[in-house]
Amino acid sequence: MPELIAAPAWSSYEWWPFDGRLWWKRARMASPDTSSPPDSSMITSGRVALIAVAVVLLADFMELLDATIVSVAAPEIMSELGASDSAIQWTVAGYTLAMGAALITGGRLGDQFGRRRAFLGGLSGFAVASVLCALAPSPEVLIATRVLQGLAGGLMVPQVFGIIRSSLPPAARAKAFGAYGAVLSLASVAGPLLGGFLVDADLFGLGWRAIFWVNIPIAIIGLILGARYLPESAAEDRPRLDVLGALLGAVTAVLVLLPLVQGREWGWPWWGFAMMVCSLLTGGLFLLRGRRVSARGEQPVFDPALLAVRSFSGGLAASMLFFGAVGSFFFLLSLYLQLGLGMSAWETGLVVVPYAAGAIVTSGVGVQFAGRAGRVLLVSGALVLAASQVVLLLVVRADAHPGYWLLALPLFVGGLGLGLTAPSLINVILAGVPARAAGSAGGVLTTVSQIGSAVGVAILGGVFFAGVDGALSAAAGFAGAFVAILPWQIGFYALAAALMLLLPARAAVHTD
Repeated sequence: MPELIAAPAWSSYEWWPFDGRLWWKRARMASPDTSSPPDSSMITSGRVALIAVAVVLLADFMELLDATIVSVAAPEIMSELGASDSAIQWTVAGYTLAMGAALITGGRLGDQFGRRRAFLGGLSGFAVASVLCALAPSPEVLIATRVLQGLAGGLMVPQVFGIIRSSLPPAARAKAFGAYGAVLSLASVAGPLLGGFLVDADLFGLGWRAIFWVNIPIAIIGLILGARYLPESAAEDRPRLDVLGALLGAVTAVLVLLPLVQGREWGWPWWGFAMMVCSLLTGGLFLLRGRRVSARGEQPVFDPALLAVRSFSGGLAASMLFFGAVGSFFFLLSLYLQLGLGMSAWETGLVVVPYAAGAIVTSGVGVQFAGRAGRVLLVSGALVLAASQVVLLLVVRADAHPGYWLLALPLFVGGLGLGLTAPSLINVILAGVPARAAGSAGGVLTTVSQIGSAVGVAILGGVFFAGVDGALSAAAGFAGAFVAILPWQIGFYALAAALMLLLPARAAVHTD
């Protein structure tokens, strides 16, 4: 008899609109299912519970802000550090790639060695990496420290919902998840605005470096309160870490991304293509490793057997394309607005706000109706996003210096499309996955969305900067370059919509 389980009840806040992030593990833990309540010795209440929840949400808010602030500050970083085109791409993509590579391993470290310990370790690492980013004397150092930030975030972030779920009774848990939704909504608007303010205000002469220094007081407060009030918890079933599998996956991603980002500056040498060919070998070894670990009855980083599920393999490709487009768009939009149109960082943040507003408007619809029309919502959202890019393309082609409202309209429409798709995408994909494999599949999908964002920055960033290099003037170059990436964006969304037709019609149940 096929195995049936109810899909988790997804809130409308499991996604982050500016880097394409979907935290499947967070949403899974946010399910109201109370069949496995936390151990009574771990439950906190009253003032202690309030402080514990505030600590993890404050740290999460800090990390979410960091994802968008750097995109807004990118032009200023390029100017002060003399960063090359590829260097500024790596500043954004390196963080995203490292975060994606560390998420699954970070979650398992918390399950095995304690979520409180892992959370505080990740928060400490994030703070140290933020200091190093703020002090970076060169683009190369900034890239390296951004990667460290991403790795630390990959350890810290998966613990947030684990701590809430294992520490609070169901009634208090529901309030905590509601608070998380409010925090994430606030972060989606505050990120670009705060980034723009900090860069333009030039506080204490720090310029763009203030976007990293602002993390330090938040982290210190989190560490002090966390060390005192956060309860410890760990999973009853503590799976062994597949370290070799994680390394093979990370090496494969780097072998693909490095020549894509650096190829234009290197002059597309033969050994860049050789690296991409080698990625096929390491990717094959990664799949072979997953098959062997799974055959031993252990949990691999990725179980290749999932690729046999058509909806899952199609969903992986759709997620890669969808978040590749979303993740690269705001980085390149920021460069166009500031370097092409001469806007300040603060003005750039204001331009991005309509997109966040549109996403917030429709996110509740995307969640509420996913159980009845999940596939229809996904396809509709992707096509609305494609249509918004068509309108934006026409606007910029007609006027290389469009006004605020001409940009705000297509951005708002794009946000509406994102709100229809992003909150329920992973839940619909997982509806076609056997229940016993849902945990592994969800973790892989989360990671793929992160890596897709990094790949999007690499590919579309290359197209963008090639357009800038071929222009007669800087202003015309950035406008032309932005126009050049929009057909790619449209194509990514259209192809993602086509792949979404392979997904289950609804997200109500998982079937074997």
